[in-house]
Amino acid sequence: MPITKSAKKALRQNKTRKIRNTRKTVAYKASVKDFRKLVAAGKKDEAKKMLSRVYQTLDKAAKTGVIKKNKASRLKSNTTHLLQKTA
Repeated sequence: MPITKSAKKALRQNKTRKIRNTRKTVAYKASVKDFRKLVAAGKKDEAKKMLSRVYQTLDKAAKTGVIKKNKASRLKSNTTHLLQKTA
């Protein structure tokens, strides 16, 4: 356990940040997973509508440093290609 006042504050900050990062990680993974399920089920119209939500969650995760910018770009590219393949 931390002893100094600054170490106690750092521990509190780390816990808060971990929770926030975990939420964003779960959010982007869930949105990509749901999108892929829609595409696999052949629901192209719903997948098109959901694509913007997938982009939004990936951009937010990249902006806050949960994932790297290039990973977000790669995932966005893969989801778009997946949607185009079904067309």
